[in-house]
Amino acid sequence: MQNLFDQVIFGPIHSRRLGLSLGVNLLPVDAKICSFDCIYCECGFNTSMKDFNFPMRNEVKVILTRKLSLMVAAGELPDVITFAGNGEPTLHPDFEGIIDDTIALRNELCPSAKVSVLSNSTRVHKPHIFSALQKVDNNILKFDSAIDRTMKLIDQPVGKHIDVAWLIAELQKFEGNLIIQTMFLRGEHQGEKIDNTTDIEINAWIEALKKIHPKQVMIYSLDRETPIQSLQKVEVDELNAIAERARASGFEVSVAG
Repeated sequence: MQNLFDQVIFGPIHSRRLGLSLGVNLLPVDAKICSFDCIYCECGFNTSMKDFNFPMRNEVKVILTRKLSLMVAAGELPDVITFAGNGEPTLHPDFEGIIDDTIALRNELCPSAKVSVLSNSTRVHKPHIFSALQKVDNNILKFDSAIDRTMKLIDQPVGKHIDVAWLIAELQKFEGNLIIQTMFLRGEHQGEKIDNTTDIEINAWIEALKKIHPKQVMIYSLDRETPIQSLQKVEVDELNAIAERARASGFEVSVAG
């Protein structure tokens, strides 16, 4: 199953977490390319690597300018411009430059809109990625489990060795200027049961949050078709209970039902 975004600019769509969101896909329109291969990704599993074309920086700027101008003329301003799409947006070689262009366009055409990036956190150690993420309004960074085996089963890191300790250490460098996003789910993969809602998981997750000190935490569960059919959605009442546990530790938590 692959459900790819077939345009550079998509939407606007009504996001459960962000409001009226205009999407920006910096990945190829005909491939899923990511440094994770998450078992719940709506875009499906990664495409076999070959020569794919990333949209050029100027192409993104031209298309985004055109779309925002049309929205302004129609009186339909986005609440947020969101970098997401067919994989990990920070893989684009001109990511920081595109962020600079987007902020300038936002300031000119729709200054009330926020600029958001949905990232899996795997490239925040690179100085130009870290710098770009510090410029946006919402740098929403994935942290799906504080237990290594669970994180690797759910997120399936590609290539580079990534573990929870590394992720926490890198996320601490934002000094609280970040939003943590966590997907809660249950199911089975590779013959192993997966459930990041257990007491052990939640306790470890909250302890990790205490080290990272995010300004906000977003939690959610499945809402679209996933490439692994055995996965189960965590219902909103249980998400709210998890949120309350995190709020009791001083965190601002939003729940997408």
